[in-house]
Amino acid sequence: MERTYHCAKIAKGTAEAEALVSKDAVCFYLVVPETGELIERNHDINGKNVAGKILIMPSGKGSSVVQADGLYKLLMKGKHPAGLIVETADTVLVTAAVAMEIPMVHKVDPEFFSEIKDGDLVTLDAVNGVIRVGAK
Repeated sequence: MERTYHCAKIAKGTAEAEALVSKDAVCFYLVVPETGELIERNHDINGKNVAGKILIMPSGKGSSVVQADGLYKLLMKGKHPAGLIVETADTVLVTAAVAMEIPMVHKVDPEFFSEIKDGDLVTLDAVNGVIRVGAK
């Protein structure tokens, strides 16, 4: 059964991919550019791969250098997330997503964050402000 949620668009674009859900903020500088694996000790998605996923997280973390540079390195290696869904949009992550043309949204219907699960198939439409979720 498909579920639909409304959101506010930040960086326009569309993507369809598996969800990867993090309860912790993500610093892209702690993701290996060659593999897409997050390597932050004690992080809830430590050891998981962000490449080609719709990454769902509270926010980004880190200074402009570590966020933008980390995401840029992932983009250059083709190991970046397919899209970003955040609870809180911080300026640094917004700027990086817009510059790198990675679809990004926020202000999602509140129940989304409690209902979404790793592996759910997510269609992110950051042009029209819609997220569709269908279990894989």
